[in-house]
Parts: sequence; structure tokens; C-alpha cells
Amino acid sequence: MKVKLGQAVKMFFGNSSLEMIYFEAISNALDADATEIEIEISIEAINRPETLEIKICDNGLGFDDFRYKKFSNLFDVEESSHKGLGRLVYLCYFDEIQVNSIYTPNKERVFTFSQQFEEEKFSINSIDKDSTGTTLLMKSYTLQKIAKSEYLQPKEIKNKILEEFYSRLFQYKQQNKLVTVNIKSKIGTREFKETLSNSEIPNLLFTELDSTLNLYDSLHLYYSIEPVDVNDTSLISAISVDNRTFKVELIADENIPTGYKMIFLLISDYFTGKVDAARQNLTLTKTELREVQKIFRKKVTSLIEEKIPKIKNNNTKIKEGLINRYPHLNGYFDTDHIGYLKRNDILKNAQEEFFKAQKELLDANHLTNEQFEKSLEISARALTEYILFRQLTIKTLKESTSENSEAELHSLIATKGKEGKFEKSNLINDIYKNNSWLLDDKFMTYEVTLSDREMTELVEHLVEGEDIEKDIDRPDFAFIFSNNPNEEKPFDVVIVELKKRGVNLYENLKTVNQLETRARNLMKYYNNKVQRIWYYGIIEFNDEVELALSSDFTELYSTGKLYYNEKDVAISIKPKRTVPVGMFIWDIDAIVEDANARNSTFLNFIKSKFSSQ
Repeated sequence: MKVKLGQAVKMFFGNSSLEMIYFEAISNALDADATEIEIEISIEAINRPETLEIKICDNGLGFDDFRYKKFSNLFDVEESSHKGLGRLVYLCYFDEIQVNSIYTPNKERVFTFSQQFEEEKFSINSIDKDSTGTTLLMKSYTLQKIAKSEYLQPKEIKNKILEEFYSRLFQYKQQNKLVTVNIKSKIGTREFKETLSNSEIPNLLFTELDSTLNLYDSLHLYYSIEPVDVNDTSLISAISVDNRTFKVELIADENIPTGYKMIFLLISDYFTGKVDAARQNLTLTKTELREVQKIFRKKVTSLIEEKIPKIKNNNTKIKEGLINRYPHLNGYFDTDHIGYLKRNDILKNAQEEFFKAQKELLDANHLTNEQFEKSLEISARALTEYILFRQLTIKTLKESTSENSEAELHSLIATKGKEGKFEKSNLINDIYKNNSWLLDDKFMTYEVTLSDREMTELVEHLVEGEDIEKDIDRPDFAFIFSNNPNEEKPFDVVIVELKKRGVNLYENLKTVNQLETRARNLMKYYNNKVQRIWYYGIIEFNDEVELALSSDFTELYSTGKLYYNEKDVAISIKPKRTVPVGMFIWDIDAIVEDANARNSTFLNFIKSKFSSQ
């Protein structure tokens, strides 16, 4: 060879897998008109890869002078369906491949294929044997381990070979040419064997597809849909390229109908040569591949629904479920592929179409009447998206348990810490980060929200031009609303303390003391700009908590439990001064139910509007 084999191996087969050795050997054997192929694998143990040997025999025509010359020269091919590189994959895994090949009666060519291979180094022996064939013995495994044990298991190898050569084996069956592949594996003292025969391939039905790929090449679809035991459910959907089969995902694994064995094989001259030199990747452009998938999937789904009527009914239910769950995307779902593509992909594609429609309207300098009507529809869908987000947030809070930390619950209400400051001017950008509506929708009229921020930062908004003492204490939430604190108008402040679920009575009632401390530190600023300060404690109620609260607190109306108490809190000793402070202690489940009741009203109304379209 005139090429450095070591460099060629790395260049073309850097991402190979061990099973490609079988594929290449079988492909070469079939090219040599072999009808019987034997694969023998032996290894002392999976964790002893250095003992691995693979022997592959066939009854093909053998390495005569012409075939040997082609083997000796990379890229020496007769047609575009051959690449002239496949044998390099052997050297990815073995240092040495001993080749014994009988060609023409009584002639045997013997040579060793390695990175030091030279075309001139071979021997010709005269032998007393009439049948032709080639034996490859691969020795001296080069890697540190076997990547997957399935590469040595006959059952797995059989399935992979069938997937790789389905189209070629099927065509041989049509020609009444029987091909068998016997696979034996010895791992230590255990022996396994399987036989693959193209007689196992079912008789495939034929249909021609309407193609927009070009004006010349027809697309031929061969297919079979057969009921089988649920455990034997399988799907092969592939295109045939140069007599090799390349999988094309038409149906997501989660949607494959159980209890059926399905085969869909697309064959066309259009695909000839459209694979890279290592036969690992198709060279179709993204646009070409999308178009092939679109045409292929459309026909396959129609055949499935024709042969398995219940699939169509199931897909209708899936569609109804999606529309019910995501009504704002109704009209954007790819209904032809619901039940076949992954559910998340269906949602993602619909969302992208929705965003595209939004962008078109936002980029328009002037709106026509039609665009104006469209903008109203888009706005309604955007609002629905937000209402749905709120519903999912409510669901997450409702499903929280004592296993969820206080930080997790806190973050559901608003992002905390460094990113925990929200101002009215940035409301639209923060709309999915600040969920203070969980407590009450009026809190969404905030001027400033501080989430797990120092008290000093809050006090700076309450006074102006005064020296204040640094206070590193951090209330869970502080809301300033009603009016802008930078203007000469009075405003309201809300302080919220939160406890996780499952804490003891002492920890829950400590919330009251925390609120008193907050009040003592804040009420001194009451006569500045602050017109009202509200204090909320959010805890998980139980009988013990309610009994403790009932002594001083009064129960208020709510979907759940809410207690209120007004208490005089001392804010100075000399002179002694107290101020009345109202405190609400709120059951976390009451928050969930109240928020759900408010949000469901909007959600049900929007659903009714979209479902009528």
C-alpha cells in the first residue's frame, strides 16, 4: 500500500465500534458471492481482552490476483457504492489479521494484514481442495477493554447484522439466493451460538412513494406489519444505501405499537453513494434528510393506521390530551405526527411555531387588519402560556413534601440571593422568576421585591438621606408596593417568613418571634413613607400547631387555614413606645388551594375559548 495505514485508520475510523468488523467481513464475503459465513469468537474472559480472537470464514470466490490487487490499494473501487476503506477497521482492534484464501481450484493465497502490510509479501500454495473461500483470523487485540459485552454475544450480533444488511439479504431472498451466517462465541467455558438466514425475512409488500426529492429517482417502500407476542415487539425503519441499511427514526421508541413486528425499508437509486468513506454517517444534507423523513414517515404512519385501526384512535386521544393541557398551542401541533414523534418534540415544534408567529407580528412596522386579528390571538395564547406556567408551579408546590428543603420552596415563590431583587421596571423579564402571585395576586403590583436579601437593603428604600445601621438579617421575602418608594408617596410593605414542611412545633412557632423581630426593626420607619406593614408567616398546619395558635390568634376565612393576631410590639424603651402589629399565620396548603382557585378560573375560561376555535 502507498498509504500509512496507521494514519488512515485514525483518520477514517476514529469513532468505530467492534461490531463494524463483522459488517466489513460480511460485506466483503457477499461481494465475493459467498452464501455461507461462519463467525467464531473466543475469549478467556470479558475482563481479559488481550485473549480475544475472531475467526471469520466464507465460501466466496477468494483472493485471486485481481481481488488481491484491489485489496492492496486503498480507494481502488469499481463503482461509487464501494468506498475501498472498510478493511482498515480491522486494524482499529487487532494488530494482526492472518488471511488464508482459496481461489480457483487448488490455489491458496496466504498473507498477513497489519499496519506494516506490503502488497508483495504473500505466498501461493497448491492444495488439494476444490471449494473456494477465505478465512480471516484476527489476533492481538489492541485496546484496553471490550466496550460492550454485546459485541461478543451471538444473539446481539445477529440482530445487528440483520439491521445492517436487511436490504441486501431481502434482495437475495427475492432472487431465491439463500444466505446463512452462523455465529459462535466461547467466553471462558460458556458457549453460545445463533444462525441468521435470509429465509427468516418475511415477504415484504411493495408500494411506491410520491417523491419531491428529484424528477428521476423513484422511492420504493418495502414493508411488513405482523402481529407477534408483546415481548417480540420490534420496528425496523431504514433506508438502503449501497446495499447497507441505515436507520431512520420515524417512530419514537415510546410510541412503537406493542405486539407487532414492523419493517419499513426504503430503496432508491437516489441514495447511491450517499454515505461517508467509513460508512458510519449519511452524507445527505439536513434539508434532504428532513425531506426523506417527511415523505417516509407520512407513508409509514398511514400504513400503520390502516393495518392497526386502534392506533388512530389512540393518537386522537393523545391529541385531545395535548390540546387540553396546552390549549395555547392548539393549531400549532403537528397533528400528522402526534403519536409517532416524541411527545416532547411535538411540544417543542409547536412552541417554535408559536414563537415564530409572535416574532413575525412583533417585527411588523404596521399591522394590517388580518395581522391585528392575529395579534389578538397570539396575545391570548401568550397569556395562556403564562397561566399554564402558574398552574405547573402550583402543582409543584402542592406536591412538595418534608423531603423538600426550605430553599426549594423559597425558590418556587421567587429566585433568591444575588438574583433575588425584582423591580417593577423589569417586570416582564422577571415574570417567570417572581411568583409572588402564589401568596396573592395583588403582590404582583410590587414596586420592589427582595427575596432573601439583607434588611439594610429594604431600609434604604424606607428612608432617604439618613444614616442607617447595617442589618445583615434576611427576611425570606419583602415586598414594597402601592407606590414607588422613590416618590413622595406613602407605600405598603409586606414581610414574609417561610418554613418548610414537616418541621416541629417549636420551629413553626419560631416564625411568630421572627416576625416580631422584623416588626421591631421596621416599625421605627413607619412614620416616614410607610403607610402599612403586613407580616405573614407561612407554615404547615396540623392539630398541634392550630391548638397553639388558637390561644392568641383568630381564624380568618380562606380556602384553607389562616390565622390573624394584632399585637403591641415595643420598638423603644426610653421613651417606651409600642405599636400595634398585625400578623397572619398561613397554612402552606391554604396558599396552594387559594392560588389554584384563582388560577383555575382563568385557565378554564381560556380553555373554553380555544376549544371553540
